[in-house]
Amino acid sequence: MDGAMRTAPRDIRVPVAGGDLRVAVWEPDPVAVRAEGETNAVRAEGETKRPDPPTALLVHGVTASHLAWSFVADELPGARLIAPDLRGRGRSRDVGPSGMAAHAADLAAVLDSLGIERTLVVGHSMGAFVAVVFAYLYPERVTRLILVDGGLPLDVPAGLDADELVSHILGPTAARLSMRFSDLEEYLDFWRAHPAFQRDWSPQLEAYLAYDLVPDGTGALRPATSYRAVAQDTVDMNTTAVIPDALAGLRHPAHFVSVPRGLRDEAPGLYAASRLPGLFAQYPSVTHERWDEFNHYTIVMTPAGAARVAGLVRAAM
Repeated sequence: MDGAMRTAPRDIRVPVAGGDLRVAVWEPDPVAVRAEGETNAVRAEGETKRPDPPTALLVHGVTASHLAWSFVADELPGARLIAPDLRGRGRSRDVGPSGMAAHAADLAAVLDSLGIERTLVVGHSMGAFVAVVFAYLYPERVTRLILVDGGLPLDVPAGLDADELVSHILGPTAARLSMRFSDLEEYLDFWRAHPAFQRDWSPQLEAYLAYDLVPDGTGALRPATSYRAVAQDTVDMNTTAVIPDALAGLRHPAHFVSVPRGLRDEAPGLYAASRLPGLFAQYPSVTHERWDEFNHYTIVMTPAGAARVAGLVRAAM
């Protein structure tokens, strides 16, 4: 879209166990649909009906929100994109408890609320793990999977308790959840110093970060993400059988994209190159490509990364 920001998504509430899930829906731009060669209407059983637009369900990471996908949405103006704030995050922060199966049930409820039977599912980071479990538990709702730097087992030491596990995987990303900020600028300054975005700061990133802040009840601001939800999800996807079972039972085409640098732009990132052959030997149905120019965040939250991800989504649609 030549850097143009897409129209803001409409916001809906979807009842789920524990509360209402907030979901963003980017509707397709009719001009973009025509430009991409889609027809405006089809004839079926003597009636003129609008065809279903190309659709994808987008699932964000462990401390993110639906706005992590705004960069990708800009690149796909002809598509309907559905992105929930997962329970414990964003405007769904009060919905709980968490866990992979709970997230999967939420995604099914989102599709039900919109009358969508099956769709492409794209997950980033923890969202890729959720996508795998969703496809396993609700196989009839999924056409195929795109897993962006997540979804395959991480290399974590055995025997860690919940707090140690969260700290080992997320480090300062988890520590941020207990911090308080006097105003938005202080929070943005915190992120401006973050290694992951040193070369990739943008107003769109600022909008994503601003959405993350909520009042803490004392006059300060705090990140919306619930630490309890992060801990529950991190333990579930790293210490239980839910992910190995889901991957072993996977029936859908799944494409995995890895990057060489992690949450703080460090090497090797979540998936060291030396581990990848063993993972793909264990899960041979998963196809793979590695994008060397990105880190764990910039693969979705920069124009360049979003354009690459959008290319995969467009092809999968």
